[in-house]
Amino acid sequence: MTISTTLIKSIQDIMRQDAGVDGDAQRLSQISWLLFLKIFDDQEAELEIMRDDYRSPIPEDLRWRNWAADAEGITGDELLNFVNNRLFGSLKNLQADAVRDPRAFVVQSVFEDAFNYMKSGQLLRQVINKINEIDFNNQQERHLFNDLYEKILKDLQSAGNAGEFYTPRAVTQFMVDQLNPQLGERILDPACGTGGFLACTLEHLRSQIKTVDDHQTWQASVQGVEKKQLPHLLCVTNMLLHGIEVPHQIRHDNTLARPLRDYRPGERVDVILTNPPFGGTEEPGIEANFPADIRTKETADLFLVLIMHLLKDGGRAAVVLPDGTLFGEGAKTRIKERLLTECNLHTIVRLPNGVFSPYTGIKTNLLFFTKGTPTQQVWYYEHPYPAGYKSYSKTKPIRIEEFASEKAWWGNEADGFASRVETECAWKVDIDTIRERNFNLDIKNPHHPDEDSHDPAELLAHYQSLQVQIQTTRDQLKAILAAALEGKA
Repeated sequence: MTISTTLIKSIQDIMRQDAGVDGDAQRLSQISWLLFLKIFDDQEAELEIMRDDYRSPIPEDLRWRNWAADAEGITGDELLNFVNNRLFGSLKNLQADAVRDPRAFVVQSVFEDAFNYMKSGQLLRQVINKINEIDFNNQQERHLFNDLYEKILKDLQSAGNAGEFYTPRAVTQFMVDQLNPQLGERILDPACGTGGFLACTLEHLRSQIKTVDDHQTWQASVQGVEKKQLPHLLCVTNMLLHGIEVPHQIRHDNTLARPLRDYRPGERVDVILTNPPFGGTEEPGIEANFPADIRTKETADLFLVLIMHLLKDGGRAAVVLPDGTLFGEGAKTRIKERLLTECNLHTIVRLPNGVFSPYTGIKTNLLFFTKGTPTQQVWYYEHPYPAGYKSYSKTKPIRIEEFASEKAWWGNEADGFASRVETECAWKVDIDTIRERNFNLDIKNPHHPDEDSHDPAELLAHYQSLQVQIQTTRDQLKAILAAALEGKA
């Protein structure tokens, strides 16, 4: 079968017949651990050719080739019993150390919270046979599957994960392009989800590889942390697909659960690219890991503090954040003051509605900053809709070509972005003005003053004006009613 959406759909259709699989999230979880084992086995076949001393961390009878590869192999209750008891029981309990045996550690971390939902061994065999049609050592097939994998990742979001949104490829690509990570730099996504930013970064760095040593540097260039089991599994698989032999640097953990004071200087990184969860709150006690004056349960705010902390001096970051972060008060104000004091927030790209459709209608922004020098001015760029568009949608997503205007305007940080000029889409605001606004960064385009504002003072004035209008209308209605009752109308 040609690798296409048809392949994934046929697998999902088989799963729908199984009484144990309930909903898209379980189907995706099921397909994910199966894909992981198949991809891992294909990678091992390649490593065995390249390395005479290669030894698999998976017990011989549990390797995909020895129980799954034969289309006429075990099926029915025998297959179910093998998977539920022998396979999962062994892989969950692999004795693995991230340093001494990183490949075993990856396998154990992937299966730590994984589960076999299927109850029909015959249907499970059918799914396995479909997956066996893909040769992940065939470069053409791997390339095609990489594109197809994005459908799986998007489906994960459609399955419903509050506060987590698949970042459109165009947005990811633009952020990576503008930060321009270099081989030898340490790149982190502290809320990596399914690994979109990391995969895009790896492709960006690949062109810089010239030697064998460069390739080894590239293998260790990205790091990611993901709190939830399924996205973590998908991210690890994503890294394997992109050529990372041992993706042990993708940790299944909550980055926010570690106190800031526990991070050592050697753990700081050169580049952070991320779309942290927003709109949600963290479990009680997490905020205690942060300084008292900026404690909050809002996830996006905590991640912004963490990002500032984890960057080296001179380190660069690009972060997706909602409008609420820009205009919010209280702890948000103090966090923004810290950001503008410790970092040069040189650019905010304001994205229009619909970029994250259909997952959320929340308006978002791309914040670009460099740690080590305070902000003197912030440049804003309002991303316009393409001609004829009133919004983005699932069928009309944002495209990388649309960012050509931002790229042409961008300039160079080394000279303080001296080439930048104000346009219909671009404007700058100095730090004194931002301080006067109590660090409210939700500053509307001066070339389009009729747009909605979230400035509290403006909103209050507008509210008071509306109250006056309402009272005037009430008075008029009372006069009309009184006149009617008196028979004078």
